[in-house]
Amino acid sequence: MKEEKHSYIKGLLHGIGTLLTGMKVTGREFFTPKVTEQYPENRATLKISPRFRGRLTMPVDENGNNKCIACGLCQMACPNDTITITSESVTNEETGKKKKVLVKYEYDLGACMFCQLCVNACPHDAIRFDTEFENAVFDRSKLVLTLNKK
Repeated sequence: MKEEKHSYIKGLLHGIGTLLTGMKVTGREFFTPKVTEQYPENRATLKISPRFRGRLTMPVDENGNNKCIACGLCQMACPNDTITITSESVTNEETGKKKKVLVKYEYDLGACMFCQLCVNACPHDAIRFDTEFENAVFDRSKLVLTLNKK
């Protein structure tokens, strides 16, 4: 009986100690300054990390050409099948060799999980993520983007 009482008091004191530990953490956080971002109002001063993955883009050079050779590695690397590449074979008149040419590069932003596997798989750095994050739309069909527009 005496040992039962001893273990009860020991458990009670342990419970009070853990409660005080939690209250100490809560009290410390209560007095720390808050860093809440007021998003719509602070668009001009908003700083986004350069590592942020927002939207997949296909950069172009000064002539308006992209680096994509339609190899399909990004399409194969994508776990959600968010990338669809349409290509065609074109014969070079001078050499007579066939070459794959990109016709359409579609990207479904609504199904993308921003894993960056497609960017890592691309051998020519033809695609990359930018920091655009405002992608809200009312119709899901507007989230299917054609990246190789000129």
